[in-house]
Amino acid sequence: MTRQELKTKKIAVLMGGLSAERDISLRTGNAVLSALQEAGYEAFGLDVGRDVAVKLMERKVEVAFIALHGRYGEDGTIQGLLEMMQIPYTGSGVLASSVAMDKVTTKKILLYHELPTPGFQVYRKGEDLEKFLALCRHFPLVVKPAREGSTIGISIVKDVMALRAGIDAALKFDDLVLVEDFIQGMEVTVGILGGEALPIIQIAPKGGFYDYHAKYTVGQTEYILPAPLDGAVYDRIQQVAMEVYRVLGCVGAARVDFMVREKEFFCLEANTIPGMTETSLLPKAARHAGIEFGELAQRILEESGLNK
Repeated sequence: MTRQELKTKKIAVLMGGLSAERDISLRTGNAVLSALQEAGYEAFGLDVGRDVAVKLMERKVEVAFIALHGRYGEDGTIQGLLEMMQIPYTGSGVLASSVAMDKVTTKKILLYHELPTPGFQVYRKGEDLEKFLALCRHFPLVVKPAREGSTIGISIVKDVMALRAGIDAALKFDDLVLVEDFIQGMEVTVGILGGEALPIIQIAPKGGFYDYHAKYTVGQTEYILPAPLDGAVYDRIQQVAMEVYRVLGCVGAARVDFMVREKEFFCLEANTIPGMTETSLLPKAARHAGIEFGELAQRILEESGLNK
């Protein structure tokens, strides 16, 4: 939709939600809402609960800007509801959202397409834990809930005892746990907007680990833009990011994360609803490309409906 058309629509910025990432979603949503209102759109915030369908009908919502993170927002569920209600929305559609939210499924698709990703094992709640631990012979490893974001429930483990504790911690957030080879190197991310890769950002947390605190506390992480990579490696990472975006079926804005070890690199995951807070990565990359926050929000909004 064009900006002129969108300025005649009632736009709900969907935020908050029911996931462990609720607080971050509220920050993303309020930042987007302010930007859209300042640009002259008839936009309002909608805190998403289990009565969201009723609220959408009561407010006669015509377009949804999805600023939700985690379950029930980034995993295809709200997208499916909006499809049923025939309300255009921002970001990827039902299938791509669901697939990208599940780190295990994402990795299987990357392997099928011969795209680089760290080696991994998968533990499901209720399986024989001792048997699984015996499979994990090489350390360090990264333990993650398979379907959470914002580094919630993640740990780096260096022995079997820590692995056991890491799995227990991850199981508090998901019944499916990803245990992944730890890649020692540079963490980078590639934002994607309008079908094009933005400048690559190096993420350098002061504490050495890009955890929830480092991610969302101003001053705890240094962001180096553009990332100091060999030119050929830089170009190739951007190309692979676009390939990941394509094979997962993403549309609209997204972000793809990598670990780089010398001239090798490995895709960790794709994010179909990147954060839009003051410390978020997509706005930083967009700004480096000459796109200020208000313009970024409008460009994402213009792509609403592409998922249908």
